[in-house]
Amino acid sequence: MPLSSLALFAAVYAVAVATPGPGVIALVARVLARGPGGMPAFILGFLVGDLVWFSIAATGFAVLAQSFAALFIALRYLGAAYLLYLAWRAWTAPVEPMSVEPLSVESARGGGRLRLFVGGLALTLGNPKVVLFFLALLPTVVDLEHLGALGMAEIAAIIVTVLGTTLGAYALAAARARRLFVSTRARRAVNRGSGAVMAGAAFAVAAR
Repeated sequence: MPLSSLALFAAVYAVAVATPGPGVIALVARVLARGPGGMPAFILGFLVGDLVWFSIAATGFAVLAQSFAALFIALRYLGAAYLLYLAWRAWTAPVEPMSVEPLSVESARGGGRLRLFVGGLALTLGNPKVVLFFLALLPTVVDLEHLGALGMAEIAAIIVTVLGTTLGAYALAAARARRLFVSTRARRAVNRGSGAVMAGAAFAVAAR
């Protein structure tokens, strides 16, 4: 692909990714409530989900994908259910005073990586925002009919770079913000606020 076309796609995709949606809300709220542990697995789920939708759009299977509309609706509800699960975990999480250390126990532990990966994947595959971008907006930015294997690899590399960097920056910012809330009362308020935000995002995803 011409460098100008790749730059245009990168710019449009970066704006779409940086715009807060259910995925970004879930990631930031989860880091604020539970710490940054397991975030690479969570972000990997988003990456794989975006690559799946890009592959569907680039290989001409968008029409075929419509035949599996029920499956993607089920994935949307699965993603919403996962957000509700995260909301419940955040709301009911035990709260203890946090010592200001470079790496928290939660971050070092990072349990449930597979669950986080699957949750991120389901949330992305069923996210109407992602579907709209790849099946409706992408064809206006990239000439999919003449997109070869090398072009697909170039765009996939941009997706991995832009999405990974953007979500990583959101996670890092949330982790730093979380360190400002040291007292038990403040952490409980953050946990419950994060839970409420994730619950709201879950209902937004399910209602679309």
